[in-house]
Amino acid sequence: MQDNGYKLGVTLVKSNVVDFETLETALLWKKKQDPNGYMSLAQVLVREFEIDHHKVFREVAKLYGFRQIRLAEETIDDAIIEQIRKRIETLTPTIQDLMQEEKILFLRQEGSGKDIIVSVDPTNKSIPNVIRALGAKRFEICYINPADFSDLVKNVWHQENQFLKDLEDSSLEMDVDDPTETLLDEQAIDSEINKSLLVNLVEGMLIESVRRGVSDIHVIPKDPTTTEIHFRIDGKLRPWHVQTGVRPEALAAVVKDRSRNVDRFERELSQDGFIQRKIDNHVIRFRVSVVPIVGREFQYKYESIVIRILDDRKVITDLDKLGLQGSAKDFFIKAISQPQGMVIVTGPTGSGKSTTLIAALSYIITPEINVLTVEDPVEYVIPGARQLKINDKNNFDRALRAILRHDPDVVMVGEIRDKKTAETGIKLSNTGHLTFSTLHTNDAPSAVSRLFKMGVETFLIAYAINIIIAQRLMRRLCNNCKEPVQGLDWAIPLRLGFTEEEITNTVFYKPVGCDQCHNGYKGRCAIHEALYFSKEIRRMIFEAGTDINEEMIRDQAIKEGMLTLRAAGRERVKEGVASLEDLAQTTADD
Repeated sequence: MQDNGYKLGVTLVKSNVVDFETLETALLWKKKQDPNGYMSLAQVLVREFEIDHHKVFREVAKLYGFRQIRLAEETIDDAIIEQIRKRIETLTPTIQDLMQEEKILFLRQEGSGKDIIVSVDPTNKSIPNVIRALGAKRFEICYINPADFSDLVKNVWHQENQFLKDLEDSSLEMDVDDPTETLLDEQAIDSEINKSLLVNLVEGMLIESVRRGVSDIHVIPKDPTTTEIHFRIDGKLRPWHVQTGVRPEALAAVVKDRSRNVDRFERELSQDGFIQRKIDNHVIRFRVSVVPIVGREFQYKYESIVIRILDDRKVITDLDKLGLQGSAKDFFIKAISQPQGMVIVTGPTGSGKSTTLIAALSYIITPEINVLTVEDPVEYVIPGARQLKINDKNNFDRALRAILRHDPDVVMVGEIRDKKTAETGIKLSNTGHLTFSTLHTNDAPSAVSRLFKMGVETFLIAYAINIIIAQRLMRRLCNNCKEPVQGLDWAIPLRLGFTEEEITNTVFYKPVGCDQCHNGYKGRCAIHEALYFSKEIRRMIFEAGTDINEEMIRDQAIKEGMLTLRAAGRERVKEGVASLEDLAQTTADD
């Protein structure tokens, strides 16, 4: 089957699943990246080129004669589910994990004794291992689409959050006496924790956040006996749980007890720590930030807690999956392929800057170069890089000086914080090192002004930097429920920069909302503004003196092929993946 890639490719083109250009690119990618044939052409198209899984493997099933199982045509009652569970329970945990990871499942045994095995990829090389483990003498491998498989698995391997179940079975409400009488009484807080199920709430919160794809958890005290917990999903905070009848100090204490590098009894200073848990067979890190805040009752020492979920399964290491549009990808690859110079990524917190840097480093890392990073904190482990952790004994300045003596080829400085950090980064780039860093600015041209205001000379800015990438994350419309906008008011897209011709030729979609998304949105997509430092851009900055003209820089960059953030956002709208509403919210006026 692996050798028939050409035959499958022709089938997919004839079925309009892929175009010929995409097929050709996929075959070249497979030849270069997968010379040993570990992946089939179908897997490459789905995983690397994000072609719809069902459309691809439906054709694979037809081509190779695999029968498709449709749940709507099956009788899947409690008795069938129980039979599946009993058969699976005979397998080792390793095989069970393999089945879940590779999406393979025993469905039933027919009267003739033939076992029916279903998989979202009937050509998966792990299927023979599962069949041997099941001891199946006669069997049939069938194709099942991912949506049906997911529904089936929810019943068979019900991922029950036991912590939350325990909460449902009990009450967390407590009779709190006058809280002023035991204010900051540690024994009273301990007693409250022991009597309640706060531990289950916190552990259940961590598990639920990972399963829902949450980026941040916010634990917010509201009054002496009320705490709110919010989840940030697709960039928006959403209420998850309101805990009443329990002191905020008690809930905060449970979180702090589970965090490393955090002192439970310190309530006057900000603290940073982390939690590590194995959830659904994968190790997840949680970065914990604790900040003292003021409430209406000044005598209480409230603390706000924000927990960032660091799930390395979501880290993008392939530049093709960053979504760089137009000339941005060519500019970016050209900039990071140079032996020296500075690459700066700008944007607000949570805009995906770290993801872009990790993808860039993954693109250039080889055993022949020494890649060093200085981060505070280290969030994701980057294979092939040596990552320096910042702490009280090894501060930012000391770590940067140490890097210069550590024979680096490529350096990543987590963030340009001040003039000293900026000058060190520029010094590295001017002494033959490729240097990556981030900066907080609204767009790419304003990063030039920010560096100048920090005290960096224009001639250093002009000739040390290769590229500045500004980026944002837009919410992706849910494909299941999005609808075309009826009776469009042309004034709205015109204000956002669309031409009349573009409006005529574009189908604008709006969010609706269904059980598969959040208010009509599911996931996010990136938009980028790539300011490549061409000869003309360098000359303009060098000759600027004390007057950095951002508009002139922007206009020249646009002439050379740069898409502004808003222009990049308009492309996402024209692709049908983003809404006009989110474009207006995410991008500022050009």
